[in-house]
Amino acid sequence: MLEKQQKMSNEVKGFYLYGVCSALKLERSREDIEMIEGIDSAEKAFFAPYKDIRAVVSEVSLEEFGSEEIERKAKEDLQWIKDKASRHDEVIKAAIKIDGDSLAIIPMKFGTIFKTKKNLADSLEKNYLRFKELFETLKGREEWSMKIYLKLRLLENGIKKTSVVIKEKSKELCSMPAGRTYFLEKEIDEMAAAEAKKSVSGYISVFLEKIKLLAEEAKENKILEKEITQKSEPMIFNGAFLVKKEKVDEFQKEIQKLRAEYEKIGFVFELSGPWPPYNFV
Repeated sequence: MLEKQQKMSNEVKGFYLYGVCSALKLERSREDIEMIEGIDSAEKAFFAPYKDIRAVVSEVSLEEFGSEEIERKAKEDLQWIKDKASRHDEVIKAAIKIDGDSLAIIPMKFGTIFKTKKNLADSLEKNYLRFKELFETLKGREEWSMKIYLKLRLLENGIKKTSVVIKEKSKELCSMPAGRTYFLEKEIDEMAAAEAKKSVSGYISVFLEKIKLLAEEAKENKILEKEITQKSEPMIFNGAFLVKKEKVDEFQKEIQKLRAEYEKIGFVFELSGPWPPYNFV
């Protein structure tokens, strides 16, 4: 026990930065933030104020959370990375809820660590004006994520019913002997598949044209593979939208309209949020 205490006392600590937010109501919320468990479960989160902003931080062991150690765990212990990244997000969400108003928070990427308080203070000073600009951009706005998946077979079947060329080909099947239809059926399937794939970008453009009217900013992100999404359908769009709070209901209703109109032909819409605005900082 004594050996463990000595090890803990000798441990070099750093400061893990979750995000930066306004310093308004700092005294009222100081105790609230100190109830939140940090990314290192042995430490609580706290505010590190600078002028009229505050950093949301907690102490961490540099032995466990050093950049080299995080890189090693990213290769060897993905579950640790997932758990800590999830805790990172939870702390940011908890910090947002403390003030209970339209608090803007600038989230930091996972693994942002400073070795000393001075390093942290220097970073806040250096980026102060940039942070103030971002507060104005993010104030009263929320980030929403929309992913679209495609049931390709459903879209292909719809094309077979609407394509003039394919319908003409299909008529030929009726006059052919049963044993000779295979190659024509295969040709029809290939034509429908090609037309379906060609039409996807056009559909996405239509969707975005409607959705972007209700968003302040939009950003397209990398398409995720099935191994990551754990879905049977391929992802065809992955985007983030910065939406004014007063327009969120209208934004959600527009997604619902798209679902009602396009899910029957194969497009699956997945809306989630609000999220910390990682995509707009």
